[in-house]
Amino acid sequence: MSGAGGVRLGTPTGRAVIAVAALGSGMTLLDGTVVNVALRSIGEDLDASLAELQWITNGYLLSLASLILLGGSLGDRFGRRRVFVVGTVWFAGASLLCGLAPTPEVLILARVLQGVGGAMLTPGSLAMIQGAFAHDDRARAIGAWSGLGGIATALGPFVGGVLIDQASWRWIFLVNAPLALVTIVVAQRAVPESRDPHASAHLDLAGALLATAALGGTTYALIQWGGALAPYGGGLAVLAGAAFVLVERREREPMLDLGVFADRTFSAANAMTLLVYAALGAILFFLTLQLQTVGGYSALAAGTATLPMTLCLLLLAARGGALGARIGPRLPLTVGPLVMAVGTLLLLRIGDDVVYWRDVLPGITVFGLGLVLLVAPLTATVLAAAPDEHAGIASGVNNAVSRAGSLLAVAALPVAVGLGGEQYADPVALDAAYSSALLVCAGLLVAGGTLSWLTIRNPAVLR
Repeated sequence: MSGAGGVRLGTPTGRAVIAVAALGSGMTLLDGTVVNVALRSIGEDLDASLAELQWITNGYLLSLASLILLGGSLGDRFGRRRVFVVGTVWFAGASLLCGLAPTPEVLILARVLQGVGGAMLTPGSLAMIQGAFAHDDRARAIGAWSGLGGIATALGPFVGGVLIDQASWRWIFLVNAPLALVTIVVAQRAVPESRDPHASAHLDLAGALLATAALGGTTYALIQWGGALAPYGGGLAVLAGAAFVLVERREREPMLDLGVFADRTFSAANAMTLLVYAALGAILFFLTLQLQTVGGYSALAAGTATLPMTLCLLLLAARGGALGARIGPRLPLTVGPLVMAVGTLLLLRIGDDVVYWRDVLPGITVFGLGLVLLVAPLTATVLAAAPDEHAGIASGVNNAVSRAGSLLAVAALPVAVGLGGEQYADPVALDAAYSSALLVCAGLLVAGGTLSWLTIRNPAVLR
């Protein structure tokens, strides 16, 4: 199978493709949720500063966002299943290094390496679905993938909290090894290969390096804002970003074909993704710290506090995908972020006298319902706006944008709200910063919903 496939949703092959895609992306989602829960424990065990905790989160996001375009391109050219499997093996190896890290510096390096593996397997998970399934089944397949991926996200905080409280934060990384093994075995046995038949073996390494330098410089400048070297990071980001655009325009076979942005729907959906996922990443970062430092929650309690959000995704994501396919993406992509903004404002009630049923459950549930409206229609919109032969690149762009949004928000918001040094362990300082951060996040979500209403048009997707 080289181009668009004809696999049907209810067949054994269809179920295998969705299962493998969900397992692979589920590992990355698992780490995203669990690492936030573990940050306080990691900080205490390794004597890490807030900046180091930010890098433990952002080191992974940096390499993932920078290289995910290359990962999507590699899948289109060399086989989406093949690159997905290689990425899964790499991710598992880097996870073992994370679990054995003796210092914050080693953990940050291991997280960067983990992101490299994630950059290969993450776009492959969606591209395998896009390349394998018949056109009429893709929206429902994406919805099912989103829901099954929610299983890992739902289990992650609970399993991670138990491991952190009863054993060590190190086990949240070590559990990736058996998950990776199952993923690889099923992929090799049951998932058909797909690729872009017109792709060559050329690699745009210059583009990948410049993308990494641009995001890395921006992240460093934001985290170290006010430091002596911060302007140099910002300067590097500007120069590398400009060079990236020039290289991609002149490159015979670029990592990122800038022509995909000529489609208005594709560009608008990715701009909205940047805003929404910036808010999502910052909310999860601040919420778990707030619950533990200010609310006095254990790692397990803080992790399971977000369970209603992931249960919403697990139970309703497929229906969200079907709704988007039936009525078009404009309304779900507008209402979803606005509902998430309401949930964010409800979470402002969390303080030192937090009562879960009163202060956490309503906000996190409303937030999850908004996310349900958003996730599957957004992914389907982005993929539908690009030609089938660029499925890997389209998936890579959207994943890169979502990770970059979280990366930049986690880097910038602590500084913007006056949090630094060891203040993440100070209940008074963190409580004030938390309120300010969530107000900013609500504003980002409102901006994302407004942008969707103004720019997304249904006929451009439902063609």
